[in-house]
Amino acid sequence: MLAGGSNVVIGDDGFAGTAILVRSRGVEVISRRPDQWIVRVQAGHPWDEFVAETVAAGWAGVECLSGIPGSTGATPIQNVGAYGQDVAETISSVTVYDRAEGVIRDMPAADCGFGYRASIFKHNERYVVLSVDFRLRPAAESGPVRYAELARTLGVAQGDRVPLAAARETVLALRAGKGMVLDADDRDTWSVGSFFTNPIVDAGAWEKLREASAGEPPGWPGEGGRVKVSAAWLIDKAGFGRGYPGGDVPVSISTKHTLALTNRGSGSTAQLLGLAREIRDGVRDRFGVLLHPEPVLVGCEI
Repeated sequence: MLAGGSNVVIGDDGFAGTAILVRSRGVEVISRRPDQWIVRVQAGHPWDEFVAETVAAGWAGVECLSGIPGSTGATPIQNVGAYGQDVAETISSVTVYDRAEGVIRDMPAADCGFGYRASIFKHNERYVVLSVDFRLRPAAESGPVRYAELARTLGVAQGDRVPLAAARETVLALRAGKGMVLDADDRDTWSVGSFFTNPIVDAGAWEKLREASAGEPPGWPGEGGRVKVSAAWLIDKAGFGRGYPGGDVPVSISTKHTLALTNRGSGSTAQLLGLAREIRDGVRDRFGVLLHPEPVLVGCEI
């Protein structure tokens, strides 16, 4: 099952089977309350088009997820998130086709197993996402701005609200500056976005990481004493800076963002995964932290 394919890496030998392309489109308001609208979006509807529609209509909740490529149906699979928002915060239910039982069912958000870049749908072929219902707030302003970089760029304090259009335009500009908005003429944008997720470590591993780094690595506290660590920081401090390995190479780290592994125009999947493997092993050897790939790998592995 393939929609936009923006978060998929396929092996050089291809896929020995049939690819079903999801091309359904449409946005429908199915419930209205003074403080909440439920909006149903078909799985094949381009995600950023939907975000643009919400901003234009005055529906708050996904404005900071602007500029993310791919389709709406992919967002619950990955629990897509950026700049302080995750789709799990606004998804009320997901309509799926259950391949095991041959029925269509509505799965409330509580049954979707949402976690950090994870859900019950990821790496699970049982369910085909058909549509997604979002719980949005009619408002002219965004939700509280949580992400420090976004707040600084907007010139507001974390927790402040800004006009929806300002939030969207600023996120788009930040993403473009990191090569995270597709531009056919810019090889730094030829990627699947962030190739590795930010690792989440327990308290013991966090202390070991602090000792190994002789400083305070960027981290965000989570439940049970666990800490989410910046994968970009780990990669950079392990010796893999922007543009690595440099020179005229088929694949490299983006010159704009350490987390993006880019095809410079003639790269193969084997070469891409070879670079990913080198980075993963280098970070593990330097800091004792194992990075995990964010995209779905089809017919290949690191």
